[in-house]
Amino acid sequence: MTGIQVFGYPLIDTTIVAVMYVVGVAMLMGLYRLLRGPTLPDRILALDTLNVTAIAELMLLGMHMRSAIYFEAALVIAMLGFVGTVVLSKFVIRRDIVE
Repeated sequence: MTGIQVFGYPLIDTTIVAVMYVVGVAMLMGLYRLLRGPTLPDRILALDTLNVTAIAELMLLGMHMRSAIYFEAALVIAMLGFVGTVVLSKFVIRRDIVE
């Protein structure tokens, strides 16, 4: 028994691809908010949202392709995204990055 199949593919693969489309739509909405955000904090939050959705896409792609390199790339993006969010937030509060 090979498990449940949808359109000739295992159910988990079909589900991963469907979730990748949903996360892609979330990325488009975050991009819209980044470009059209009325205030700077809205844009920073949209950039952070894009960071999280990019990490989710890489994790899903790693599961779909069955490759660990995507998980490592997601880890690097997570670390860089955290530092970027902290720097941008500090800039908004103080209007200066370096103390």
